[in-house]
Amino acid sequence: MHRIVFLDRDSLQARVRAPAFAHAWQDYPGTDEADVVARLAGATVAVTNKVPLRAGAIAQLPELKMVAIAATGSDNVDLAACRERGIVVANIRNYSQVSVPEHCFALILALRRNLRAYAADVEAGLWERSSRFCLLDHPIGDLAGSRLGIVGFGALGRKVAQLGRAFGMEIAATARAPLEEPGVLQLPLDELLATSDVVSLHLPLTEQTRHLIGARELARMKPSSLLINTARGGLVDEAALAAALQANSIGGAGFDVLSKEPPDPANPLLRLRLPNFILTPHVAWASAGAMQTLADMLVDNIDAWAAGRPQNVLA
Repeated sequence: MHRIVFLDRDSLQARVRAPAFAHAWQDYPGTDEADVVARLAGATVAVTNKVPLRAGAIAQLPELKMVAIAATGSDNVDLAACRERGIVVANIRNYSQVSVPEHCFALILALRRNLRAYAADVEAGLWERSSRFCLLDHPIGDLAGSRLGIVGFGALGRKVAQLGRAFGMEIAATARAPLEEPGVLQLPLDELLATSDVVSLHLPLTEQTRHLIGARELARMKPSSLLINTARGGLVDEAALAAALQANSIGGAGFDVLSKEPPDPANPLLRLRLPNFILTPHVAWASAGAMQTLADMLVDNIDAWAAGRPQNVLA
């Protein structure tokens, strides 16, 4: 009988059905990295959303046969170590194709129309003291006719592009392979940054993409452009972004992710109090519908592996 251990069950607020084979299932609300080996002792299947599974821990778990990642990103699991041991690693794909793009556009619209600044003005009583029927203290921009630059044109990037088209935006994208997408202008990163009014990141975090956007790349962007990140915090040099926002060298930024989560109190983005910067706590993926889809796909992956037909395999 398989023993399945979910290391951070509280990260998934959805019903998780029982797998279709004989098993014992153990949930932990959350797990510190130091406790991983003890909690996975004797487990054949480890379920993790964000708890790290490093090579040292994997080497101490001789019975581990599968790692089911309750997320798309896999940077918390040492895939090379799993491959060496023959441990199957499966992730969740395309479960949040509504939730993440909608959150992405919530950030874009809030920034482009200066909603944060206007809400603060109302709370401060400025509208009540206005001499006119409306208070126009901050610039408001339309999305129609502007260019949306998408960095990484996978499933989520394509969904963001669909929403952009609905708003009348021109779509440009970077991608490793030639794009065969009607109406999408494929550009190298430097040109995309220099010509886009909104830049939205949709890449996994790897050693090749870490700090893809740094001081040099931010300097390439238009002074009015927005940078949106609902992917991974490590894609952006956060100190360089904080400096760019404070210097008004870009128009604004909307982030749902940071390089370390929960954040380090010293992270410079946490200290920003600017109307053109919005930071949300890694919730773009977390609509009720998306979480339930994720939970169902998680068990589908485990069932497929147990049946000898593993799917969504990373290692």
